[in-house]
Amino acid sequence: MRDTPAGEANPAGPVMALLARGLELWLRQQCEAIERLEIRLEGSGLRLLRGRLDGVRLRARRVIYQAMEIEEVELHCDSIQVRMGSLVRNQAVQLEQPFRIQGQVSFSGDGLSRSMSTPAWRGLGDGLADELLGLTPLAGLRIREDRLVLRAFARGDREPVECEVEVRAEGGTVELRCTEGTPQARLPMDANIHIERAEVGAGLLHLEGEARVSP
Repeated sequence: MRDTPAGEANPAGPVMALLARGLELWLRQQCEAIERLEIRLEGSGLRLLRGRLDGVRLRARRVIYQAMEIEEVELHCDSIQVRMGSLVRNQAVQLEQPFRIQGQVSFSGDGLSRSMSTPAWRGLGDGLADELLGLTPLAGLRIREDRLVLRAFARGDREPVECEVEVRAEGGTVELRCTEGTPQARLPMDANIHIERAEVGAGLLHLEGEARVSP
C-alpha cells in the first residue's frame, strides 16, 4: 500500500495520480476557497481500475465551505467506490455510493466572527446571541484561552455585553454554556454529522467526529 499526495509523482501508477487529481477537482468544486490541500490515497491502481479505492486521507488549510471559514481540516475515510469514466475524461471524480468520513475541523475566532456575519450564518449567530446573552444581533465572536466570547450590544449602550462560553460535545452536537449563569444553547446539526469531541485550545475551536457523504 502506498500513500500518494496530489500533484506529486505517483509510484502506484498514472491511474492513482489521475484519481488524486480528480478528487482535488471535486473538493475544490464543493468549496468556495481552499488555500492548501494535500490528498493521500491508499490502495493500488489495479483495485482502482475495478472501481474501488482503499481509503483517502486529506489535510487542508484556510477552507471556505458554504460561507463558513475553516482554519484547518484533517479527514480520512475507508474504502469508497469511484466511477472511472469521469477520470478518463479529466473531470472531477464521480462517487458511486455514500461513504463515511472521520476527522477534525478547526476554526479561528476571527474566521467564526466573519462567518457569522454572512447571510448564510447570520441567523445562527443571532440565535446564539439571543439564547446566551438575551440580546440580538450578534456583534462579534472571539476566542479567549479555552473559551468562546460572544458579544452583543444592548439598545442605546456603547459598551458591549459579553458572555464567556464553554464548549463541549453532547448528544452528537455542540453544546454552548455560559460560564456565568445557566444560559445554554445547542448548535443545530445536520443529521449526517455526529460530533464526538468539541473543545477550545491554542486559539482555535476544534470539532471532531464523523459525517456521512452522499454523491
